Amino acid sequence: MKKIRWGILSTAKIGLEKVIPAMQKGKYSLIDAIASRDFFRAQKAAEKLNIPKSYGSYEELLADPDIDAVYIPLPNHLHVPWSMKALQAGKHVLCEKPIGLTSREAQELLEISKQYPQLKIMEAFMYRYHPQWQSAKKWIEEGKIGELQAIQSFFSYYNLDPDNIRNKADIGGGGLMDIGCYCISLSRFIFSDEPYRVCGVMNYDPELKIDRLTSGLLHFREGTSIFTCATQLIPYQRVKIFGTSGWIEIEIPFNAPLDKSCKIRNGDNKKIEEVELKICDQYTIQGDLFSKAILENKPVPTPLEDAIANMRVIEAIVQSSKEGKLVEI
Repeated sequence: MKKIRWGILSTAKIGLEKVIPAMQKGKYSLIDAIASRDFFRAQKAAEKLNIPKSYGSYEELLADPDIDAVYIPLPNHLHVPWSMKALQAGKHVLCEKPIGLTSREAQELLEISKQYPQLKIMEAFMYRYHPQWQSAKKWIEEGKIGELQAIQSFFSYYNLDPDNIRNKADIGGGGLMDIGCYCISLSRFIFSDEPYRVCGVMNYDPELKIDRLTSGLLHFREGTSIFTCATQLIPYQRVKIFGTSGWIEIEIPFNAPLDKSCKIRNGDNKKIEEVELKICDQYTIQGDLFSKAILENKPVPTPLEDAIANMRVIEAIVQSSKEGKLVEI
């Protein structure tokens, strides 16, 4: 079976611990190389994960003619620059979320990508491809909760490490960019629409300068979505979706476990139905969907325009918090 040969730009933890092992299990993906600015770090990672080739620079990997596509888990401020370089090197690109630091930067990436119509590029919001989210979307479309009206989502962790990239404000750290982006993305995904107005409230760490607690209210034509994300609270995540005649609850909406099944609930005034889904790896699914799009020369599951739209909402939340008022999008 034909497989896409992948290169990994960076030895970031998410790549080493989650994405690479997952994609190595894929039907259509083959991890062929990994690069780091430190050759020995790349070599160590390659040996541990049984990756054939290692490089001491990202440029060397991009110059490898055997690599078809690259996965980019670099810090947020490097997403767009290296995505552009990868496209220019003739590589397909799967880049971690958020796609960039600003919607303007993301728009520039889109314009560059249009110069390479033969190449695929996508933001890596893996959660959307998990069966629990596909089930929730299907249930809503089938009318199982009546008319969709409201969404509540919560996502938090506790991290005070000043050396962690999530706590570095100047390179795109903070709760909203790291995990609040999920809450915004899922809201747009479930409503199948864009919010026209938002309200944001952000609390900043006085030393780290990153937002450590952010809440947002998104106004859609058909309803509202309320979310809270935090980087200095007890780790927790949950999503509830409400309609006129029922509700859906996703127990572990974002970091779906690899060793146990996920549960999704659908309830109304009479009963609660709990569905236990088969164990799967959302990163494997994401990698295969992207690789298959390349092999079959078909559109990627989520176009880059979606990433730009998500960035616009993120920016509006920040603006709303700064100005203390609702912001139209």
